[in-house]
Amino acid sequence: MANESRPCPCDIGDRFDYGGRGQEVQVGHIKAYICKPSASTDKAVIVIHDIFGWQLPNTRYIADMLTTNGYIAICPDFFVGQEAWKPSNDWASFNDWVKTRDAGKIDKEVDVVIKYLKDQCGAEKIGVIGFCWGGAAVQHLMLKNLHLKTGVSLYGVISRFEDKHSLLHPTFFIFGEKDNIIPLEQVTLLEQKLKQNCKVDYEIKIYPGQTHGFVHRKREDINPQDKPFIEEGRKDMINWLNKYL
Repeated sequence: MANESRPCPCDIGDRFDYGGRGQEVQVGHIKAYICKPSASTDKAVIVIHDIFGWQLPNTRYIADMLTTNGYIAICPDFFVGQEAWKPSNDWASFNDWVKTRDAGKIDKEVDVVIKYLKDQCGAEKIGVIGFCWGGAAVQHLMLKNLHLKTGVSLYGVISRFEDKHSLLHPTFFIFGEKDNIIPLEQVTLLEQKLKQNCKVDYEIKIYPGQTHGFVHRKREDINPQDKPFIEEGRKDMINWLNKYL
């Protein structure tokens, strides 16, 4: 039962009826959603879901968007069968819930997915994007995974990896100005630390007036004034991937 005094601050999105263009497959010990372009390509993007899990229609919509831009897109279940968060859950229990789903402990799953993309899909250049929980996971992977070429972290929860900034690969960070989960002071500190420690290309961009989840979960039908920023965020994400993959 939801805690009315502490409701979930996340909007689940607007694509409830979106079925997806791809298919679900078994990749080693985990399930995944995969979508492939009609023309063959050696470029692939791993999509790391947010707290709402790998089956969220809005996340699959973004995976399909990557495919229309020429990429193999795969969204694995990084919760490995554990239940995704529901907006009706008691937000007061979130910290206990997320402790059992550590964004910094997905290396085994990522290795399995990379092997699948290389062996089964012919991928040679692989990037990663992630939202919220998945955005934190992207930062983790950019710090240690040698097999990935680039990453885009969308409103990744900075506090998960606030002491680590020596990125191995070009990384693009997307944040919303009005994000009540990630204060701008944290973004400023991240920028300072990257400037001091990072040897590869990176960019941090803050989108005016935008709240948490805006690129993939903003309700366009309710907030038409936000549509230009939603589209800009998606375009920036694609442009970054195009540049480095």
